[in-house]
Amino acid sequence: MISSVQSEESNLAKKRIRHIVCLKFKQEASQEQIMEIEQKFPALQQTIPGILSIEWGTNNSPEDLNKDFTHCFIVTFENDEARTTYLPHPNHQAFVDILKPLLDDVFVIDYNL
Repeated sequence: MISSVQSEESNLAKKRIRHIVCLKFKQEASQEQIMEIEQKFPALQQTIPGILSIEWGTNNSPEDLNKDFTHCFIVTFENDEARTTYLPHPNHQAFVDILKPLLDDVFVIDYNL
């Protein structure tokens, strides 16, 4: 007999996941370096299985509450297994190696759809 907790955990593992990544670049990051990130992050969808979509944009909110975060990337994964594959994936880690020296700060939050 499966408990309701086990059943809920199983259902969550099958649900799609949104992975929100907000970036604040260092002042010394060049426009060319930022443009490289803007190109390479979405390209991960082509090389890492389980990514359904990657969309992104730059902040244009008139509220001035972004705390100097300028870029937001939204990755949609098929399920928890896809996210688990993505995080240590060599292509993701190679991207992080390019990104990390350019960052002043990063904010990440995930949720199930």
